[in-house]
Amino acid sequence: MAAFTGHMEQTYQAILDGPKDAVELVIGLVGGMVFFLGLMNVAREAGMLAWLARRLHPVMRRLFPDVPADHPAMSAMILNIAANLLGLGNAATPFGLKAMVELRSLNPRPGVASDSMALFLAINTSSVTLMPPLGTMLVREAAGSNDPLAFWIPTLIATTCSTLAAVGACLLLRRFWPPAEAVASVEPEAVDDPDPGGAAEVRIPQGPTEPASPARRALVWAIAAALLVAAVLEAQRLLAAPDPSLRPLVRAWLLPLLVAFFLLVGLSGRVKTYEAAVAGGREGLDVAVRIVPFLVVILGAVAMFRASGALDLLIGALDPVTTAIGIPGEALPMALLRPLSGSGAFGVMSEILKTQGPDSFVGLLVSSFQGSTETTFYVLAVYFGAARIRAGRYTLAACLAGDVAGIAGATVACHLWFR
Repeated sequence: MAAFTGHMEQTYQAILDGPKDAVELVIGLVGGMVFFLGLMNVAREAGMLAWLARRLHPVMRRLFPDVPADHPAMSAMILNIAANLLGLGNAATPFGLKAMVELRSLNPRPGVASDSMALFLAINTSSVTLMPPLGTMLVREAAGSNDPLAFWIPTLIATTCSTLAAVGACLLLRRFWPPAEAVASVEPEAVDDPDPGGAAEVRIPQGPTEPASPARRALVWAIAAALLVAAVLEAQRLLAAPDPSLRPLVRAWLLPLLVAFFLLVGLSGRVKTYEAAVAGGREGLDVAVRIVPFLVVILGAVAMFRASGALDLLIGALDPVTTAIGIPGEALPMALLRPLSGSGAFGVMSEILKTQGPDSFVGLLVSSFQGSTETTFYVLAVYFGAARIRAGRYTLAACLAGDVAGIAGATVACHLWFR
């Protein structure tokens, strides 16, 4: 394409610059990853994950009536969904794999996805994440954004739409998609791995066995009350200004309050905050090392694709159609790639933020896309593989319905929030 469009010089430069930009991006992410994953570990050690899992139990009983409450599958699913809600993706995966293997023991048709498996995967690939997507926030900050967390609210709206659509599609499709006969495995049956993905190695801290002392609780509430009073005073000052608006309050206070929240949870849980943060921060270094090869390859490829002129031709052809439904053509590659590859979408988002600007509408939109859906095809392949499922029935259709709803929700939310 570069040869025919006369962009060979630009492509030559992209080959040199793309991989270098990827390494510089990862270096810029390391500090934030270490810091925030350390804070997340403080809350986890304080029992926040176990607390959320207990709150989810009544809802899970209603969604999965065919799974006994005391069955290991129920516990694994609850922990998986709770970890996803808190943005603990690395901790969520082993529990998800464990849940699929345990659900397989309840499945009367080996090799065929049960209704519970389909619903669990639909929730897993579209899960609402209460915490801001850490990677996206750090990439936006590295790209020079004035408000790295601006996309958080649209992302919450988008993931809510995605989850509701995926669950609704599952409940609807199961009525019209009768269970198939058992499908013989193409591989010899083997003894089930009782602990796929090392789930037993992932410790779930239950928090303190005794409640915090009255003095500690009083300190936590005093700090929280002081922050609330200060926020009210700041809001009054902003509303009394000639151009009243609370958006500066949200932009400036959101991240510090999030840090304070994690620390107060650790304080109330009697966690050794410094030691827990350091232990969790080590994971940030591991994540940074793991993503370097993926980002180098994808950013190099995307830079060459853009420099060759091929991306401009693609955008030019699709822009009239996508713009009519509110999606600029520049954001379309992100929407198409997100369900296929997490690292690929991450790299494409980084490239778009660099070329379009992190605080442009396109930059905010692709940031919301990144957090609105999951890598659907990857998740289905891994989880169905763990349970040796050959016939997924309507699972893929339900998950893709969630993906479409997530992209649509992010688009509508960004138009309402930023325009």
